[in-house]
Amino acid sequence: MNEHSESLLVHFRRVENLRREALDLPSLSLSPRQLCDLELLLSRACYPLCGYLNRADYDSVLERMTLTNGTVWPIPIALDVKEEFAASLKSGQRLALTDDEGFLLAILTVGDIWRADREAEAKSVYGTDDASLHPGVAQLYNRIKEFRIGGALEGVTLPIHYDFRALRLSPSETVRTFTMNGWRRVLGFHTDEYLHCAHREMVLSAAREAQAAIFLQPVADLSHPGDLGYYTQIRCYEAFAEKFPRNMIALGITPYARRFAGPKEALWQAIIRKNFGCSHFMVAEDQADPFRRNQDGKLFYERGAAQQLVAENAAKTGIEMVRQRPMGYNEKRRMYLFMDELQDDEVKQITSTELERRLEMGEHVPEWFSWPEIVRELQSSFPPRSRQGFTIFMTGLSGSGKSTIAKVLMVQFLERNDRPVTLLDGDIVRRNLSSELNFTKEHRNLNVTRIGFVASEITKNGGIAICAPIAPYPESRAENRELISGYGGYIEVYVSTPLEVCEGRDRKGLYAKGRAGIIKGVTGIDDPYFPPENPELTLDTTEMTPMEAVQEIMLYLEEQSYLQ
Repeated sequence: MNEHSESLLVHFRRVENLRREALDLPSLSLSPRQLCDLELLLSRACYPLCGYLNRADYDSVLERMTLTNGTVWPIPIALDVKEEFAASLKSGQRLALTDDEGFLLAILTVGDIWRADREAEAKSVYGTDDASLHPGVAQLYNRIKEFRIGGALEGVTLPIHYDFRALRLSPSETVRTFTMNGWRRVLGFHTDEYLHCAHREMVLSAAREAQAAIFLQPVADLSHPGDLGYYTQIRCYEAFAEKFPRNMIALGITPYARRFAGPKEALWQAIIRKNFGCSHFMVAEDQADPFRRNQDGKLFYERGAAQQLVAENAAKTGIEMVRQRPMGYNEKRRMYLFMDELQDDEVKQITSTELERRLEMGEHVPEWFSWPEIVRELQSSFPPRSRQGFTIFMTGLSGSGKSTIAKVLMVQFLERNDRPVTLLDGDIVRRNLSSELNFTKEHRNLNVTRIGFVASEITKNGGIAICAPIAPYPESRAENRELISGYGGYIEVYVSTPLEVCEGRDRKGLYAKGRAGIIKGVTGIDDPYFPPENPELTLDTTEMTPMEAVQEIMLYLEEQSYLQ
């Protein structure tokens, strides 16, 4: 059990003093990822850290995977800020940390301030500094600020949550629960996937091996608070936990910002579970791998490396590694079998991708795979494609035909009258949503992600969003795909009409002014356009009429079951 369960939250008599002090302090509103890290720090889920890593500990973690005192610590946790904000601070200064509504959460006594070597951090944590190969590296480069702040924390309150509050257990609360239940050996299970019948058999087998009770601790989602899928997932975990014998399992959820750092992240997860009171931790052979759900089976990290690293450090971390062994259903013997022990026996499996496909297509999910109440929950929250919202995101040069195709598409959908339709044309959005932005790369990406956010809200609520910006850069297009795909369909249409054809059309005189040097930053002239690598559709309107282009899109939607 964990004897270090006290939090970094100050005594209630000091809270008012800190709140008065904070009125005169500079403040920083934290992002969702930063809020997750702060909550883990304040609750002591990241014991022995008493705040954000200072420079020496940060460097030691990257170089040796330990703090300067030799304690194993695999993932650097320092507060990332913009350069101009870092320049406004000095060591020893006090800084108020708030949520996005301005509620005071903690006060940081600033320690070290430094510019991070993001390439070195990427190589140490992820094993590569190539953002095109690893989504964690892409996040490090594109979303995490370059300057870092270390220092000690005084917590005023944990971040405020209104959802599933009974499941948001702190380390001190879980330790107390385990003690009251008489549990001395507890198997921690970290998951962010839906769990079904074979998972129950797998978890029970691992618990028998460890002679331990079970602590199921799924991830509390980082996405938009209106994401229906998150609530569905937690309700499914509650139903899953009810399938175990009494007094054998406890369920809690934890704030957690994924890094996809493979073995090092698995080790970090193990340390966190130790701080929650677990004696054992179940680790998959592909734990925290960014590509663990790929159908082709290819992983970024060596298969089994996560299990090995957690096992090698068990004596230092104080938590034992238990292998996660996937199981499948043998219909002839009517039992679940370990996949790594199969010889001639045939087993049935339904992958996460196949389950999503069955739900999207309205197909049957067999009872050997999951319980009826979980399937009903999934069917309610994830209707077939024909009832889902979706976004058609068209990208291409100015004059390629995007706007005309978008207008024709909108009319086609309005005639069908099966979903509400919204057109988000690039020029219209510029005037009404992004009028203060210029045409730098940063502002162009911001304009595109704003379009994506609006489209995601439309898609989430069952509507059709038709987007037609130039969207010249892959970063913002990828961000939109990731966001919108979580709510419904995402169809990227590359309108690939060549530059010379677009120039010939040039009704706005844009290209002529760009060639003459009258205006700067014209995409295709003095600013680059990066074509999508894997769009759902590619349309060249050189010889194709707008109606023909729309017909191609409608046929695709019909084929993919978005239209009935």
